[in-house]
Amino acid sequence: MVHVEESLQLPRDFQGIHDCKWPNGARIAISFILNYEEGGERSWQDGDNLSEPYLWEKGVGGGIKEEGRYMNSEQDFEYGSRVGCWRIMRLMKEFGWNMTLWAIAKAMERNPEFAKACVREGHEIGAHGLRWIQTWDYSLEDDKKYIRDTWEALYKATGEMPVGFYFGRGTPQTHVLVPSVLREAFNHKILYSSECYNDDIPYWVDLPSEAHLPTEQREGMLMVPYNYDGNDGKFHMAPGFMTSAGQTYESYLKSTFDMLYREGGKMMNIPMHSRIVGKAGRAEALRNFMMYVSEKEGVWVATRREIAEHYKKTFPYRAGSRKGGD
Repeated sequence: MVHVEESLQLPRDFQGIHDCKWPNGARIAISFILNYEEGGERSWQDGDNLSEPYLWEKGVGGGIKEEGRYMNSEQDFEYGSRVGCWRIMRLMKEFGWNMTLWAIAKAMERNPEFAKACVREGHEIGAHGLRWIQTWDYSLEDDKKYIRDTWEALYKATGEMPVGFYFGRGTPQTHVLVPSVLREAFNHKILYSSECYNDDIPYWVDLPSEAHLPTEQREGMLMVPYNYDGNDGKFHMAPGFMTSAGQTYESYLKSTFDMLYREGGKMMNIPMHSRIVGKAGRAEALRNFMMYVSEKEGVWVATRREIAEHYKKTFPYRAGSRKGGD
């Protein structure tokens, strides 16, 4: 059963803000995000009693084989770490862009060459959890320990302490706990959270854990929204892109870009997985999209850390304000 700690809940908010000033007058900020999970998913060999049935090439049609090992699923995940992640890395290098990784610590540990390459090439290491498993029913203390263990393991595997995070599978408390847990455990500050899907630009929230502090001592938390609609995981979801071909994906990304580019001042997320868009046919569709946006003026491709740093500088936290600003 999910535990909801009332004192740590953020209120729902139905009012957005609609202006965001990107550097050098850019019309749009584009964030490429690689969900790097391969090796951190549920695995028979890791004592989970099954091989991961979610988000692989057979999708829901692959079924769940409990109490045993499912080689087909395992090897599709292995494709992501052996081939797909390097293909995506080459694409980013071809265009001279950097991405953010939602990095699972165990996955990084099991592919140290890739972990080192990510840091060497200037890509951002963001926290995605210790393993790619559900933690939604963790107790408050287990939740805190999982957060500490995640950052400690990612630091050991990559040499970086992430300043941003997206667990996606945490408890209702996880996203609010992260800043205070890391401050207490490592004296480490969080720059942003991406545990939200409700806007196209960053915004500020007041933290319940800071409610007792004088206004001038509060730091708030910057939210840099994520999304599911442009996520390559929809190749294996229903309703999704409804085909394994990359052309539908390419077309949707272009349509998303066109609308946001025309509106101006927005951010576009492109969530990727090594074992999904890292497949050759879909990677070619991704490259076509990258070519498309590279030919447009006023496009800022940035890591989420860069986006957050810009927003915080331009619209600094102000208690009670979604937008922020002096």
